[in-house]
Amino acid sequence: MPEINILPKEVYQLIAAGEVVERPSSIVKEMIENSVDAGAKNITVEIKNGGTTYIRITDDGTGIEREQVKKVFIPHATSKIKNSEDLDSIGTLGFRGEAMASVAAVAKVELLTRTENKELGTRYEIAGGEELDFSEAGCPVGTTIAVRDIFFNTPARMKFLKKDVTEGNSVAGIVDRMAISHPEISFRFIREGKQVLITSGNGNLKSTIYSVLGKEFSDGLIDVDYSVNNMRLTGVVTKPSASRKSRAMQYFFINSRLVKSQTAMAALEQAYRNSIMVGKFPGCVLNIECNAALVDVNVHPAKTEVRFANERPVFELVYYGVKSAIEAGDTPKEAHFSSYKTNPVTASGKIDLFGGEEKPRQMEFKQRDPEDFWRVAAPKKTDAPQKTENGGVIRLDIDFGDDEPIRKTEPKPEIKTEPAPEVKTEAAPVKNEVDIPDFRVVGEAFKTYIIVEIEGALYFIDKHAAHERMNYEELKSSTVIHSQILLQPVVIRLSKEEYSAVCDNLALYSKCGFAVEDFGNSSVIVRECPSILDGERIEDLICETAGKLLDGKTDITPEKMDWIFHSTSCRAAVKGGDYTSPYERELFVKKLLAMPNIRYCPHGRPVMIKMSRYDIEKQFGRA
Repeated sequence: MPEINILPKEVYQLIAAGEVVERPSSIVKEMIENSVDAGAKNITVEIKNGGTTYIRITDDGTGIEREQVKKVFIPHATSKIKNSEDLDSIGTLGFRGEAMASVAAVAKVELLTRTENKELGTRYEIAGGEELDFSEAGCPVGTTIAVRDIFFNTPARMKFLKKDVTEGNSVAGIVDRMAISHPEISFRFIREGKQVLITSGNGNLKSTIYSVLGKEFSDGLIDVDYSVNNMRLTGVVTKPSASRKSRAMQYFFINSRLVKSQTAMAALEQAYRNSIMVGKFPGCVLNIECNAALVDVNVHPAKTEVRFANERPVFELVYYGVKSAIEAGDTPKEAHFSSYKTNPVTASGKIDLFGGEEKPRQMEFKQRDPEDFWRVAAPKKTDAPQKTENGGVIRLDIDFGDDEPIRKTEPKPEIKTEPAPEVKTEAAPVKNEVDIPDFRVVGEAFKTYIIVEIEGALYFIDKHAAHERMNYEELKSSTVIHSQILLQPVVIRLSKEEYSAVCDNLALYSKCGFAVEDFGNSSVIVRECPSILDGERIEDLICETAGKLLDGKTDITPEKMDWIFHSTSCRAAVKGGDYTSPYERELFVKKLLAMPNIRYCPHGRPVMIKMSRYDIEKQFGRA
């Protein structure tokens, strides 16, 4: 058996640091928690280079007595607990007494602190676990801690840090969460010399959410206040109509401690069941108040994962609290006009019946070129009016669902000219890379399934699934994805994690036809989008792809591009229930049969079902 060694101090400190100090944001979290526990009403966080070279946190809490200062940096020295019984009812955010010792083991730390009953404060410096200075100093009541050069004495660990902007976004995410969990505290965040966040500290949760998460999120909120079995649920949830394409805006707290709780998340989403579309998720800021003895927060070094003595009461509290809030506070979704407008040179023409710039999507009248029904990732050649057989000009092409399009024409003025040579054109040319079988389009059922007769059998084609797969294949095979400039760029507010994921993949979005730029303050701006996305909600697509990038952040780029192609092709595809003319159906089937490998949509659903003549005749007793 190998000899058992007692590790020296400098080694076991580094091991402890590895549990707590993973990156700058973990340091910020631990230090803010100490400030909150000290009763601070104002907390300022400042970072440089994403926090890798400089972090400073200042609070106006109670401060630390001079004779207690050195104990702050001794492993497992804490004022929060005294014996094992105290672990059963932890009411503070910090309690282990390992955070500052771990930070001091891998960074250079300077502490300034003063209590209210002292005229002078204390200055203490420690680096790599070694004391450098201990002296009196003038400072206000409270505590200021500056941390410099993380991992300066363990350079091998620095390689695990990400880019400064990514580390900075992670710190910003921690500050956001701490701010919304404590609206009674004023938080100020300074990043690279610029103030990017300040909250009022007036105790108003919605005011804090507005400052932290932005107007769009705060506008669609429902208050939650529900009590049962000596437990209370407070906070806000989003209206069903304000649901998003990812879970990034779900924030759960237990006794004001930021946590990850699968139980609470499941209860939240169950409460919204049948109220929101599949694939969308509610947002929330919810705090569970309960007896500290019922929850164990000592199960993870970062204290973000908790264990309940009984999960059922927690599930029921969240489920019934959110469900009752939705039923009482949700109102019918207000009609609003789409604000997405594209460059008129490249977009299909739209007639504005309202005399303004905006109009509801379902009331758009398009002068539609049937070829555009199946053309993917290619700009239109012209937006000039179409010409009729008698030389007139089409002014309006209105789709009234089941009825055939009504076309009004204006006779072309008779002008005597020399007859022009006859030019023959072919509509919707399709590459004959494969032999297309003879087919006959029988019709369309439920405005969703195109019925086609091919060689003694009937085929039922799901036009959305088939069109989605055709779009997907052509997007993947396109060397250039044609984009169109948005006349009104779209600014999208994201969570800090989504924001970081998108900013880290701007080149990826560019390859997929989007011009996305960092707009600051957790927002991105979209200036261009693929031509086939005319009129679609860009926010939903960016949020959806950002969530997928977060879920697959270790995957290779081509797989990430597949996610964007999936979302883009789905949104660009004709929808079930959309009217398609007989000419469009003919073109669609011809295009589909020219791509024989298409059998399933990108999500795995079949694009067509075959019913043989024998099977049909058997049902009628003919076979």
